[in-house]
Amino acid sequence: MKKVLILCTGNSCRSIIAEALINAKCEGICADSSGVKASGRVNENAKKLLEQKGIWKEEYHSKTLDTVINNEYDLVVTVCDHANETCPMFPKPVKKIHIGFEDPDGKGFEAFEKIYEEIESILLPKVVDAVLS
Repeated sequence: MKKVLILCTGNSCRSIIAEALINAKCEGICADSSGVKASGRVNENAKKLLEQKGIWKEEYHSKTLDTVINNEYDLVVTVCDHANETCPMFPKPVKKIHIGFEDPDGKGFEAFEKIYEEIESILLPKVVDAVLS
């Protein structure tokens, strides 16, 4: 089983959606997520969307980098690309890729649906390619 860490700033929307999608749809790959300034909560729209898609798990929660820093990963993916945010860096030597997505936090439910579709169509194939190649 290959292990992937999805990193962002708040660990409440994009990284949680990416973690859930990878765990649900990428055979042979297991994902975690965390944030450099974890919000401590999962955005309600992100949770609602993942519940609607049937891939929400109660263990998904907002967590800081120090809670996963000692785990071994095959790939680290950063997903924050907003001008006002700074993507965290993972300090251990591991393959890293960046695939930025707009932060849907504070926007309507349709923004979360759009990000879900973008993560599924853009991020998942790149993660599979990076981990299994």
